Amino acid sequence: MILEGAQAMTNGELLSIMLGSGVRGRPVQEVAQALLNVASGDLAVLSKMPPQGYTLVEGIGIAKAVQISAALELGRRRQVASQGKKTVEVIRCSKDLYRRFSLRLSDLGHEEFWLLLLNRSNAVMSEVMVSRGGLTGTIADPKIIFSKALAMGAAAIVAVHNHPSGNRRPSRADRELTKNLHWAGKMLDCPLLDHLIVAGDDYFSFADAGEL
Repeated sequence: MILEGAQAMTNGELLSIMLGSGVRGRPVQEVAQALLNVASGDLAVLSKMPPQGYTLVEGIGIAKAVQISAALELGRRRQVASQGKKTVEVIRCSKDLYRRFSLRLSDLGHEEFWLLLLNRSNAVMSEVMVSRGGLTGTIADPKIIFSKALAMGAAAIVAVHNHPSGNRRPSRADRELTKNLHWAGKMLDCPLLDHLIVAGDDYFSFADAGEL
């Protein structure tokens, strides 16, 4: 790495450095390759696994598993930070929303619900994480959502959450929540412009689907 730089190294070699050492009868390179094999060689899949999943590989204890998880999270945050400098400040369509949230939400192993607050020109005033849940869902209370929007003087809102399963299809709960937010937004003169579901490399937009 010192001679050629980190970019010249394979994924297995980089993982070997993070692991530091193997176990008796199993060199670190073999442990690293076994870990990659668990994720079919896909670093995106590997980053979604909890630390406990790494310990299924012989030679990786919880301490090493946490180190790997931390390193992958740092890499993800670097991407998000880099993207943030180019973040679309005016929301014109669902693609703008997806570009803003894809890196942040695509690889998560749990659901997060975010609220984007917009002014009258659809420029972003603020973004707020409303809730964080488990593998199958998260709680988003319309009262909490609109209390934040009204407190900030937002002219409109956009809801965004992810599906860790990679299935972009809205659930019944997603549709019910969207219906309630749409109705409340009309009453409070703070309309819901879209509800975006991020599902890996794909997404679903309630606005694009004509459901708002």
